[in-house]
Amino acid sequence: MLRSAKSGTRNDETSMSKSLQAHLALLVVNLLYGANYSIAKEVMPAYVQPFAFVLMRVGGALILFWIVSAIFIKEKIDKKDLPRMALLAVCGVACNQLLFLKGLSLTTPINASIIMISNPIIVLLIAAFFLKEKISFSKIFGIAFGIAGASIMLLYNKNFSFGSETITGDLMILFNSISWACYVVLVKPLMKKYNTFTIVKWVFLFGFIYVLPFGYNQFTQISWATMPASVWRDVIFVVLGVTFIAYVLNTYALRALSPSVVSIYIYLQPFFASLIAIYYYKNDMLDLRKITAGVLIVFGVYLVSQPFAKSKK
Repeated sequence: MLRSAKSGTRNDETSMSKSLQAHLALLVVNLLYGANYSIAKEVMPAYVQPFAFVLMRVGGALILFWIVSAIFIKEKIDKKDLPRMALLAVCGVACNQLLFLKGLSLTTPINASIIMISNPIIVLLIAAFFLKEKISFSKIFGIAFGIAGASIMLLYNKNFSFGSETITGDLMILFNSISWACYVVLVKPLMKKYNTFTIVKWVFLFGFIYVLPFGYNQFTQISWATMPASVWRDVIFVVLGVTFIAYVLNTYALRALSPSVVSIYIYLQPFFASLIAIYYYKNDMLDLRKITAGVLIVFGVYLVSQPFAKSKK
């Protein structure tokens, strides 16, 4: 009886440790994503066209995934799971990245940030339909607090302007949000069978095949000799940080957390983006509005996290 109690306590501690690691992973992911809005805009379209940039992201990350997997993870995949991997590549790589970078080149970073507020809501609805995830009042209120916090951060920005000039890019960002929501939900069942790197290496292999026809011509038009060192640095950051590291950590976090919890972290992106602007560019300041927004977002994340932790227990 005593041994059983100790075993249960040990399991609870292990579960809490994995959950904490998953939350920390999501903080890193959304810090990277928060920086990506402005960094990717510096590269496109002046030096690299959007679809060529997608091909660079997917191809670079694909090489890294397969190298790491070949050295450290020797795991075979069940052939019956290949169709799901191919579908995940459509949602999580091809549509997600093509629509995001092309949309970002046609709209403003602030517009894109505002539209991505829809992502946790879409994830919650898709997870409820496919995974039978319960839509609790805690999740609804958590998402509402997250929306409130993100809106406070974004709607006071002077560069915010929906209109006919940005409508095409805005719609692409919206469809990108829907495709990413599908990926976050549909990848969850595979986490019980495979290592994180096994999943992402196959998803990116299919994804590279999908994006190659779109990005090849633009890729051949890149003037490598005229690209300054700062742009090379930005490209490396996007490939290594925003693509390779972010996809690994996002998929890893889904092992311990529900899709709803993973998605609500997106509300931290505008907050992190603002902090980065304050630290590096000195063109902003930390005021009461930003602090209030940060508190609302963190509280929203806490509320959405609660139901999953209780059901796990």
